[in-house]
Parts: sequence; structure tokens; C-alpha cells
Amino acid sequence: MKADTLAERSVPRRTLLQGSLAFGGLFLLGCAPANSNESSSGSGAAQPKTAATNRAMTVYRDPSCGCCKSWAEQARQAGFQVTLRDDPDMAAVKQRLGVPTELASCHTAVVNGVVIEGHVPFKHIDRLLGERPSDIKGIAVPGMPRGSPGMEMPDGSTDPFEVIAFDGAGNRTVFQESIRRN
Repeated sequence: MKADTLAERSVPRRTLLQGSLAFGGLFLLGCAPANSNESSSGSGAAQPKTAATNRAMTVYRDPSCGCCKSWAEQARQAGFQVTLRDDPDMAAVKQRLGVPTELASCHTAVVNGVVIEGHVPFKHIDRLLGERPSDIKGIAVPGMPRGSPGMEMPDGSTDPFEVIAFDGAGNRTVFQESIRRN
């Protein structure tokens, strides 16, 4: 039996054009921003309506850290398209991205050009992406407070924490205080 060649299996020009147009339409639909009016699973709050916001997020983590995977999974549930990047030299990642040392946590994410340091609740990320203040380079939850996303405790215990905004010079302000639940 003789094998077909591409030339012998010609496709009518009309079929090729229709297929190309259909694929192009699907591609454009796939690149459309996520509906930011949907409820954020895992964050307990609806996402605010934002302008066309890119929901692609890269999360840098130490390969041995489990809570980072938990936070990244919750980010996926909140509507972000997460890419995990294992990096054993997280200090270098944080330095390259401009995270002030005092605000460091276990993982660092970048979404839509903004740095997210640590266990930041997703409603604050959504707020930042919606407002897009030009003077903020990123937001952080320093350390690993119990009860923050990815740091939930079996007994439900929590630590109070603040979400801190920082600029390119390392200046800091409180972005949003989180209310202690216990």
C-alpha cells in the first residue's frame, strides 16, 4: 500500500479558509480576559469588575515549600492562570523583582506586571489589578501568618496580618488591613 503525500490529499481552498477563520475565532476567544464578575472560589468574595485584566500569574517558589502549592491552587480557583516556577534561590528572585527584605515570605508571584509577595488574599490582588495605582510596584503579606490563603490551620486559628503596598524605592504603606477572624 502506497503512503499518501500531502500533495495527494489536497484540501479545497474554501475548506482551508473556513477552518482558518474558525481557528482564529477560537484563538481570539481563548485570549479574551476572564469574566471578572464571577465568584472567587477559595477567597470567599466576588471579584470586582475590572478593565480587561490579564489573569496570567507566575508563582516562584522554593521546590520544598508545600504552602506555596496550596496558595497557587487557590489562585487557580480564584480565576488566575497560574504557572509554577521552582527556584531554590528565592532570595535572588525577590531581589530581582524588587521585594523589600522586610516584606519577604515564602513565594513571590507576578501578575499583569505587579509583584505579589506571600500569602496575599485574592480579593486584594483583584483590587490592585482593578485600581492599577501607578506608584505601587506590588503588595505583600510578610511572613506566613496562620489563616492567610495557603496557611489555613486545621483548628481554624488565625494571626492578624496586613497587606502592605510597596513602590520601586521600597517605600511601604498599608494597602488593606485584614480583620482577625478569631
